[in-house]
Amino acid sequence: MLHTDLLPRDTAVQLIDETGAPVTDEQYVLPDPDTLLAAYRGLVEGRRINDQAGALVRQGRLAVYPSSHGQEACQVGAAMVLEAADWLFPTYRDSVAVIARGVEPADAMVLLKGDWHSGYDVRAHRVAPQATPLATQLLHAVGFAQAAKHRGEDTVVLALCGDGATSEGDFHEAMNFAAVFHVPVVFFVQNNEFAISVPLCRQTAAPSLAHKAIGYGMPGQRVDGNDVAAVLTVLGEAVSRARAGGGPSLIEAHTYRMQAHTNADDDTRYREREEVQSWIARDPLQRLRTYLTSTGALDADAEERFAAGAEEIATAMRAALNTDADLDPEDLFRFVTATRSPQLDEQWHLLRDEIDRSHLADAGTTPNGGQR
Repeated sequence: MLHTDLLPRDTAVQLIDETGAPVTDEQYVLPDPDTLLAAYRGLVEGRRINDQAGALVRQGRLAVYPSSHGQEACQVGAAMVLEAADWLFPTYRDSVAVIARGVEPADAMVLLKGDWHSGYDVRAHRVAPQATPLATQLLHAVGFAQAAKHRGEDTVVLALCGDGATSEGDFHEAMNFAAVFHVPVVFFVQNNEFAISVPLCRQTAAPSLAHKAIGYGMPGQRVDGNDVAAVLTVLGEAVSRARAGGGPSLIEAHTYRMQAHTNADDDTRYREREEVQSWIARDPLQRLRTYLTSTGALDADAEERFAAGAEEIATAMRAALNTDADLDPEDLFRFVTATRSPQLDEQWHLLRDEIDRSHLADAGTTPNGGQR
């Protein structure tokens, strides 16, 4: 038995092409104008968030920012296909999706600022903490989906990852567990062509990452990750399938990381400028703008409203991150365990003594109270 129903298409699903023209598809239908207009607003806000975060890094207000510039269609689509009871398990590059899910922009930046904790209430927003290690969140997502199934909850879990995560053992374990136990989880791989400096061709010999799904007994599909209409439709179908008891799916979005891996990365060392430039014409924001304008769904007034709303988000981010936090160093030790161990207590006293000596030095006094 070939199980061809589990195989993805040879080419990625596309509903709006690079020129902004609609594409007829026998299986998938273009979302309605209101949905696409809401998605366009999300793209405008997402692009502004990426730009503002990049500026805050240069100003020293963010420690690091992995930009999703060029991947906003995946980010917005991931947030829009979920219902209130569903959960999102993001990666470090998914800040736009986290914010689109309802997390305050400034709160979504707390971890990237270098604080010791995630800046938002994961239960209130149903968004797991952003994960820096590759693929670890996939195991958490599958376990959460299994628990929701046991409790009889109407919950679908959307687990985000990049192409680099598919090279990790955790990816295999999560996929296999999800398929064997038939849990309501959708794996959404944003294939942006590079795992830091490693191109996809050095990670897998598979025809596509979506083809990996059949090896676990789940359906896979490929989608143009720069076409938000296609992302909404294909990803939405997978979420609906999981909700109806159909089990897990793997969706691969073909997109591109337009900027460096992070502000600490020099991407000119491993990819040519011509390659990056070739993806500008596939920009998700411009593509949808062209389509909506041609249909009359988007006018100058709406553009102005969306731009103003995005600027309000950027202003709030600046204001929040330009305020110095009142930090308590003991918090580093206070919340590690319910009861602080002797080892942690010893470490805290060592740090406290060092801080006290530093304060005395700044005041120009010696530990015994005398002047230097």
